[in-house]
Amino acid sequence: MNPVYDLNGLRVIDLTKALDPATETRRCHLYRFNTGGPIPDFHTIMDLTSHLGTHAECPYHHDDAWPSVAELPLTTFMGRAIYVSFDFKEPNTHITKADLDRACGDWMKEGDIVIIDSPYKLTPFTPDTNTEKDKRLFVNGETAEWFRDRKAKAVGFGDGVSIENCNEDVKPFHDILLAENIIFLEVLKNLELLEKRVFFMSYAPLPIMGLDSCPVRAYAIEGMAEFSE
Repeated sequence: MNPVYDLNGLRVIDLTKALDPATETRRCHLYRFNTGGPIPDFHTIMDLTSHLGTHAECPYHHDDAWPSVAELPLTTFMGRAIYVSFDFKEPNTHITKADLDRACGDWMKEGDIVIIDSPYKLTPFTPDTNTEKDKRLFVNGETAEWFRDRKAKAVGFGDGVSIENCNEDVKPFHDILLAENIIFLEVLKNLELLEKRVFFMSYAPLPIMGLDSCPVRAYAIEGMAEFSE
């Protein structure tokens, strides 16, 4: 399926991973059944992890006292987004505050959704994670502090940045940002199809109480004047 669409002159890019229960490495099972009666009436029971495919991670993911998916405003899951690729970095290095200043410090705005990426792409959450094949960049507490201080709305991950390398990096990155209700978007796809570095983005989850994270349908819209440079 073509992930790029035209909507009355606007360019829409699907940034979501298509899911196939037969090949997913994370929990993903479907049970289809007919409720019976004279007219076919098929329903499907979905047995999924909340961290499946392209998903939004919310504060409840790391602390019982922090907001769950349904407790966050809908506007948490949409807004002005920027795409930042750290092409100047060596593989398997951390993204520092100085790197962020260099890459987007002069054009990132308060409330932006910041998508970070690099040329060292690897499909996340697979057996190749943290092997010699994995050259992705890393985030840590220092990275999180920059996003917190610049008041980002969300941080998105392309396949060129890892959020699964080690607990010493991953835990402070989560805790610092989720404590401020700055959420994460993981497993974003088709980022190479973006033609603009600034665009509108949406990634709304289902508002289920008590849910820590949720698969989303993420997409970008290019060409909206109010969400451009």
